[in-house]
Amino acid sequence: MNLTNTAYVLLAGLLPALLWLWFWIKEDNLHPEPKSLIAISFIAGCMSVLLAVVLEGFAKEIISDQNYRYLAWATIEEVVKFLAVAIIALRSKYLDEPIDAMIYCITVALGFAAVENGLFIFKSLDTNGVVDSIVTGNFRFIGATLVHIVSSASIGFMIGLSFYKGAFMKVISIIIGIILASTLHTSFNLAIINTTDTSALKVFGWVWCAVVILIILFEEIKEIRPKTS
Repeated sequence: MNLTNTAYVLLAGLLPALLWLWFWIKEDNLHPEPKSLIAISFIAGCMSVLLAVVLEGFAKEIISDQNYRYLAWATIEEVVKFLAVAIIALRSKYLDEPIDAMIYCITVALGFAAVENGLFIFKSLDTNGVVDSIVTGNFRFIGATLVHIVSSASIGFMIGLSFYKGAFMKVISIIIGIILASTLHTSFNLAIINTTDTSALKVFGWVWCAVVILIILFEEIKEIRPKTS
């Protein structure tokens, strides 16, 4: 693989993710997070792909049923992404309002998606050339990246809902968020592998509907305030 193709893979993987990151960070324009912590969260998302690949390899060896395998893979990715958020951001002094949890979950998810997209495009470029890689890149940009955003954001939303509650409710909210994220992620994966080119547009339509709902949830989470006596 030559230097030009390598540069293309890096740009095709990183650029869309960074554009989405810029878009979602604007939702927190009143109290923006430190750029350094956002960068660290993004890098943590990138690195978490390595752990996910290893764990997914184990899951592939022990799970023969395709549906359960996709469920396991989606759950692994959502848990790994959440662990990155937990390590980097959840105990940070900068996570001081409910919307911050969604921002950091999305940031990690975009780091994860950037590397995952790059790996898919690298494989396509290596076997089918530039044209097919462009198609693959657009497909990943529209579909898979948004699924990572929506799935991880659902965990962030649940954390935001319980932001001013006790430890028990926070744990329950995280568990519910991971279950919801894994379900959404699995549903998309199964829908894509079992669909035709025509019905794939419907799948992407549902993903975009989920993005619209996510924008609404951002506005809802901004209104959460601590209870006053």
